[in-house]
Amino acid sequence: MQNKPDIILSAADVATIERYIEKMPHANEQVLALENELARAKVVKHQDLPSDVIAMGSRVTFRIAELNKEFAKTLCYPEQLANHEDGISIFAPVGSALIGLRVGQSIDWPLNGSVRHVEIIAVSPAPVAA
Repeated sequence: MQNKPDIILSAADVATIERYIEKMPHANEQVLALENELARAKVVKHQDLPSDVIAMGSRVTFRIAELNKEFAKTLCYPEQLANHEDGISIFAPVGSALIGLRVGQSIDWPLNGSVRHVEIIAVSPAPVAA
């Protein structure tokens, strides 16, 4: 597996994701991988998060090289999936691979028993609540 790229997360996203993890009855391989991502991230205040970094609520266009296919998804928490036609949970394998990456970065990530190369093409920040 390649060296993992630098990632940036907002302190608010880290705190919320950690609360979800604490409520889980057991940690599976996917949750452990997400915890490792949180641990290695540079954490900043939400207002200091660059606009091209994937945060919770971001709409992201990414490519899985092995499938030669692009996807456009909104990264969200499990209970928000019904609110997004294109939602992907932070606890899905690709969802946890996306968090904290920015446009132009890529990561090798375990997916369905193999390793997939995920490349970030575009990011639209989460809409600001009125």
